[in-house]
Amino acid sequence: MKKQVIQFLKDNRERHLQELEDFLKIPSISALSEYHDDTVRAAEWVQQELGNIGFHEAKVMESDGKPVVYGEYIADGNAPTVLVYGHYDVQPVDPVHLWDSEPFEPTIRDNKIYARGATDDKGQVFMHLKVMEAVISQDEKPPVNFKVLIEGEEEIGSPNLPKFAEENADMLKADLVVVSDSALVEKGKPTITYGLRGLAGIQIDVKGANSDLHSGEYGGGVVNPIHALVKIVDSFRDENNRIQVKDFYRDIPELSQDERDALAQVPFNEDKLKSDLGVSDLDGEEGYSYVERTSVRPTLEVNGLYGGFQGEGIKTVLPNEATAKITCRLVPDQNPDHIVEQLTQHVYDNAPKGVEVEVKPFDKGKPYVTPFDHPVIQKAAQAYETVYQNDTAYIRGGGSIPIVAELDRILEVPVVLMGFGLPDENLHAPNEHFHLENFDQGMETLAHYFYLLGE
Repeated sequence: MKKQVIQFLKDNRERHLQELEDFLKIPSISALSEYHDDTVRAAEWVQQELGNIGFHEAKVMESDGKPVVYGEYIADGNAPTVLVYGHYDVQPVDPVHLWDSEPFEPTIRDNKIYARGATDDKGQVFMHLKVMEAVISQDEKPPVNFKVLIEGEEEIGSPNLPKFAEENADMLKADLVVVSDSALVEKGKPTITYGLRGLAGIQIDVKGANSDLHSGEYGGGVVNPIHALVKIVDSFRDENNRIQVKDFYRDIPELSQDERDALAQVPFNEDKLKSDLGVSDLDGEEGYSYVERTSVRPTLEVNGLYGGFQGEGIKTVLPNEATAKITCRLVPDQNPDHIVEQLTQHVYDNAPKGVEVEVKPFDKGKPYVTPFDHPVIQKAAQAYETVYQNDTAYIRGGGSIPIVAELDRILEVPVVLMGFGLPDENLHAPNEHFHLENFDQGMETLAHYFYLLGE
């Protein structure tokens, strides 16, 4: 029966691509209020698609934010139940002038489909929908039961989904959660992301005099908020890039040798990366490899630093305020709330006299990790290797999907991250795209996985 399912996917490829284009045309940008109606339209599109492919139940459900789509197909009460999580919302498209084609007019070039959401995450969500359609239509007794949870706020940190999941935990009950919202480490290399970093962020506002001042009349005699802010920012790390915030590393367990060995097997070409990025050197915390620094070690980065005159030419002012935005990527078992508290205290402890400093917390999310020798992880690797004919790499993702840790906590089942994107597909950037090679092989991999789970 598995062969019939895979053949169905091949026979219907052109129809699937047309349907994917219809999905990608919806500008479901969750961060911008003017696109609210489009996010609702995207939710309704997913609901209708679930009905079309034969789900017993498909509904758009209210949350405290954007609507959530839930669906289920229960074929056999004794079979394993898979909950597929994904998101229909997408990032803003600015700067538009850097796109080679319209962000919401999908275009196929060089066997890649270009559009906002192509790889993050509409394209990968759509793959699951089509594989489930193939299984339901071709197999009278599907190997697993399907449940689907597709949200519309992942790109703004999933602020309302944890509450929704807690209130609907019985409805969402499953044996495992499968998420396709990540990438292979390189083309043709199966990759399972068995952990994700958490997130903690703050904004630092520094205010000086009650207005901008003439730098000739007041410079040298009044504290410049930008100088004060730079001193605060510089205090965060030492010369070896070790973060100086009190207790920042307190809760982090030692990395096991098995994990370090597995990470050492992840393909990495330093010279190629430097060339691709246009930089002369890489940098990071002393004592760790690049792969470790970007996956299993915590970070503190300045995401924005501004104040004073920003226009063309020069304006000789001493600005009255300056702002920095800081985010930390966290690893198990760091607590985002604790880290924000420590960051805030560090800022106040290092603030120069003569200015007022305010710290505002924002994005927070817990880190997540599943043992990579878990049976559902190993079956995912087996499915990948059957299709890609290559060994699986096991990595911890450097980014954050905050809801993954919440689903793990609420549902108490393993979460398997089976991504099919590639690192260079410009997610969150102009010219986002998805390689159709992975669109095809990814659906075949998912089909194999569902049947392996059924065993």
